[in-house]
Amino acid sequence: MEKIRINMLSQATSVDGQGVGSAFLEQVALVKECEDLFEVAINSKSSKFDIYHMHTVNPSYRMRFNKHHVNVAYVHFIPSTLDGSIKMPRPIFWIFKKYVINTYRKADEIVVVNPTFIPPLEELGISKENITYIPNFVDHEKFHLISSEERNALRDKYEIPHDKFVVLGCGQVQTRKGVLDYVEVAKRNPDKVFVWAGGFSFGKMTDGYKELKAIMDNPPENVKFIGIIPRAEMNGIFNMADLLFMPSLSELFPMSILEAVNSFKPVLLRDLDLYEEILFKDKEAYSYGKNVDEFDEQVKKLASDKKYYEKYSQGSKLISDFYSKEHVKNIWREYYPRVLKKWEGKKKIKKAK
Repeated sequence: MEKIRINMLSQATSVDGQGVGSAFLEQVALVKECEDLFEVAINSKSSKFDIYHMHTVNPSYRMRFNKHHVNVAYVHFIPSTLDGSIKMPRPIFWIFKKYVINTYRKADEIVVVNPTFIPPLEELGISKENITYIPNFVDHEKFHLISSEERNALRDKYEIPHDKFVVLGCGQVQTRKGVLDYVEVAKRNPDKVFVWAGGFSFGKMTDGYKELKAIMDNPPENVKFIGIIPRAEMNGIFNMADLLFMPSLSELFPMSILEAVNSFKPVLLRDLDLYEEILFKDKEAYSYGKNVDEFDEQVKKLASDKKYYEKYSQGSKLISDFYSKEHVKNIWREYYPRVLKKWEGKKKIKKAK
């Protein structure tokens, strides 16, 4: 059988601390494992590909969309989700949003990592039959439980007592991530240590930069901002904590949550519609709250009630098991041949040799 040649187009790894970069590396590695079906290149200048899969909306990638191959766009965000993430002059922000919309419309096929993106994309004029939901996944060889000795060594590194209850937050430091609520909950729990892994990936363009920078420069005594951590080291950071607390006001697809659950620690989240669809709210796989008071209540209960803590530890295991590598690999094995066959009859596709 002739292999399908795929050119993966992305700049997601050029900025540290982004979940999109993590998702890109995982997806490419996964598809490369299907070497019986696919030949995969990254940012190749060659035109000899059957499928161009654009992971980030760079103009240079969009310009390579044409009628001689299947053009796939990975949608990690929709224009409305940019609010609260980056700060630009209003006219430039408007132009950027228009550009993103037009880029998605130009693609033959859309892959969404978040099922809640499908209705808004339809409203933008994109046919539902050209949209496919394929979840992210996490490799359990990279994210897994570590020994108590390794955990304690990490706590020593960050000057955290072994017996303290540690609440971890992670992601870019920006308004959308709920950092202000995170710090307020920390103030109400001075007996616990709150650690935030992440920083200003986009510098002063970050929404809320001035206020958040002031907090980072002078945090409460029990709060540690440890900066952007290389992904290879994040497994240890997740294991070092007792609880992952992510009070994001909106999310795209929470790679950090999928990574963290492999340490089987409870997860506390804001009550967002997205999580109901992808994280099994009906099975009580995670704890949640709507505001600072409810977050504070949950943190205190998780730290003091062993049965309650164990319940949500098992919930993390449920999430971990569902987003398995093999399950998602099988979806990609079906996806690329299907869309190539679909568009071969509609376009002047020159089969790559």
